[in-house]
Amino acid sequence: MDSAFDHCKGAEQKVTMATGFVYDDIFMKHEVMAGHPERPERLAAILGMLDETGLSKELRRVAPREATLDDLCRVHEAYYVDFVRKAVECHQRVLDMGDTCVGPHSYTAALMAAGAVLAATDAVVAGEVRNAFCAVRPPGHHAEAAQAMGFCVFNNVAISARYAQAVHNLKKILIVDWDVHHGNGTQHTFDDDDTVLYVSTHQFPHYPGTGAASETGHGPGAGFTLNIPLRAGSGDEEFAKAFNEIIVPRADAFKPDLVLISAGFDAHGNDPLSGLELTSSCYGELTRIVKGIAERHAGGKLVSVLEGGYDLQVLRDAIEAHLRVLMES
Repeated sequence: MDSAFDHCKGAEQKVTMATGFVYDDIFMKHEVMAGHPERPERLAAILGMLDETGLSKELRRVAPREATLDDLCRVHEAYYVDFVRKAVECHQRVLDMGDTCVGPHSYTAALMAAGAVLAATDAVVAGEVRNAFCAVRPPGHHAEAAQAMGFCVFNNVAISARYAQAVHNLKKILIVDWDVHHGNGTQHTFDDDDTVLYVSTHQFPHYPGTGAASETGHGPGAGFTLNIPLRAGSGDEEFAKAFNEIIVPRADAFKPDLVLISAGFDAHGNDPLSGLELTSSCYGELTRIVKGIAERHAGGKLVSVLEGGYDLQVLRDAIEAHLRVLMES
């Protein structure tokens, strides 16, 4: 798809410490069945918004790469990665639980989605960009070590957290997940780990059934999972209270070296899969809060990764609000 990004290699690309943007056309080729909510049009809506608002000229394009097997296997079992590859090669249309579609290009798209977040992490750590947003699909936070589910193939954010620790020697990672659905795969990856603080606001009870407040981690990781389940009908006020009164104090005590956002935009009141009532402008306020944590403790290092969000107009409006705050000096 043509975009103003195709022509932004001039002066705009030389601006220092811009917000990075990571995208590749392969993400459009991840095929789903007719009527499936996690469709390529989601990314088309985002790209259209960027061009129409002029934000495409202000963002710094970061080139993605494919994740390697070593990258993936810090989180996933090698046999599962091979299972996904073979399933695509054998023209399967769904994986594991049946809610995750694949097509001929899905394995490559999934490798690139995970690798896009790694490229963003590299750019942020190197100081090439201030922070970054990754417009990727398939999403990731439901993917378990050896199971696809909830539209997710590889756990993009979890892979990036482990990569940041292994490759960049960053000790403590904060993951903030504001998708309407609990990120079961991410939580389970770090259940017994005190170097990753996983924080999730989500509708509860709701898919996938995990994310109770009593789920706080195990062994050394006890206390390093923070679930904030919210009842259907909760909106801006409840989210602001959760972030300001619960998440910020816990994150400030943790003092992360890097902040990752599992940025689902499906807690919006207009999203077809949501019973929550967030507004688009509230996503800007949540971004400002999390960005503040990164600035206080991590030198501003923050990478945001698209998860859910299935209303196209919401994606346009909420991601514009999100990006404008990321871009603030």
